[in-house]
Amino acid sequence: MYVGIDVGTSMVKAAAFDRTGRELAVEARPVRLSLHGGFVEQDMEEVYGAVVAVLDALTARMPEPVELAGLTGQGDGVWLVDGEGRPVRPAASWMDGRAHELLDRWLADGTFETVFRRTGNAMFPGCPGPLLAWLDAHEPKSLDAAKAAVYCKDMVFQRLTGAARATTDVSDASMPFLDPRSRSYDNRVVELLGLTHRRGLLAPVSDPLATAEARGEGLPSGTRLANGPYDLPASALGAGVTSAGDGLLIVGTCLAALVATTDLDLTGEPAGLYISTDRPGHWLRAMPAMVGTAALDWVLTTTGVAHEEVDTLLTDTPPGAHGVRVLPYFAPSGERAPFVEPGLRAELTGVSLESTRGDLVRATCEGIGYAARHCLEAAGLTGSLAVCGGGTRSHAWMRLLADVLGRPLRVVEGEVGARGAVLAAAERYGVALDAGAWTEPTEVVEPDAGRAAYYAEGYRDHLARLAGARAHVAGRSA
Repeated sequence: MYVGIDVGTSMVKAAAFDRTGRELAVEARPVRLSLHGGFVEQDMEEVYGAVVAVLDALTARMPEPVELAGLTGQGDGVWLVDGEGRPVRPAASWMDGRAHELLDRWLADGTFETVFRRTGNAMFPGCPGPLLAWLDAHEPKSLDAAKAAVYCKDMVFQRLTGAARATTDVSDASMPFLDPRSRSYDNRVVELLGLTHRRGLLAPVSDPLATAEARGEGLPSGTRLANGPYDLPASALGAGVTSAGDGLLIVGTCLAALVATTDLDLTGEPAGLYISTDRPGHWLRAMPAMVGTAALDWVLTTTGVAHEEVDTLLTDTPPGAHGVRVLPYFAPSGERAPFVEPGLRAELTGVSLESTRGDLVRATCEGIGYAARHCLEAAGLTGSLAVCGGGTRSHAWMRLLADVLGRPLRVVEGEVGARGAVLAAAERYGVALDAGAWTEPTEVVEPDAGRAAYYAEGYRDHLARLAGARAHVAGRSA
């Protein structure tokens, strides 16, 4: 039995797999977010307790011993720990917005672009650079008390294994301090962000992945554990996206478009990020957009439509939604990929008294599809495309998405991040697993040629309307 642990933002999961990659069982526990005045924090002890609980429940259900385990989890944020991996303050989540004024200043003075040109990573308020700088200015005693500023899974790994010191991996370290060529921290970036005197807090980068034996909490004592890549690259592994040009679209609360590449291009509009992988010279060009199923959830709640009705409404409403159009940028923080525009907001046009709930739902799904196409094109998709995430549960939406994107979708269901964490652990320990069998798609959804041609024209209209909306934001802030 192989176990993958995925420490998500709102849910902690552990999944068991057999040697062929068949998912045997899943255990999950929710974890809370504390939201107050733009601060979004998590209780590290609650998160770690949830990890131990799901592992206890999973191993109790399964009669076979655990061969090995892999760990993944949410990225970004700041998780300040002492020498034993215990918290010195609550974790600041990747969703945290307290550093937005600092980021605005870096956008205005050129620091933002300079960092992108050196690392390939476009900072946002919830990534470690702005958060550490904010804490240094407003909570220096917290940084003084910490031994390391790590990421979620790194804290869990240290606690599960009792490792003497905290480490991270190249994927988590990518944002925003890692030089993607040398795979080590860029001290000039640290200096640009005013953090040279805090350089010692950056956890050493373990390359290849850190490994250790579990000390008996959650996992049986002696279980081999690898501290894998964070959830985006782990999902790419779990979906079989490893060849240059192939991509993954994660249809979740936010959209995440990832394309495997061997080309490090730091020109163009600063947006998205280059995630380093366990193979030097190979990266994931990522466009983690803020738009996603959260936009659809808002429309469903506002119109009183239940999730179970979505497939029927999509099937019964024609392409184009009777002229209703949605620019689906509902996030209060605007958009971060494939462009950075904090002031951008959603737009609904073409609505009349004759518009139906189905029109609003279909137009929203089409708008999200256009945003996904924009992200995938910006990320350089040329090969096959896998899709995973909660949105894949809607078969009608997957058919619509295939039409909007104009390409087949390799739908991969189940715990894709946990699956990728196991594959990363197996690679690190030299355990031979058939990655092709482990990442076989659940189904392949083919686009309809006629609808794809219709949506190609709709996509051009979407880009034009988006350009107008961005120009309006720029004019308003001028």
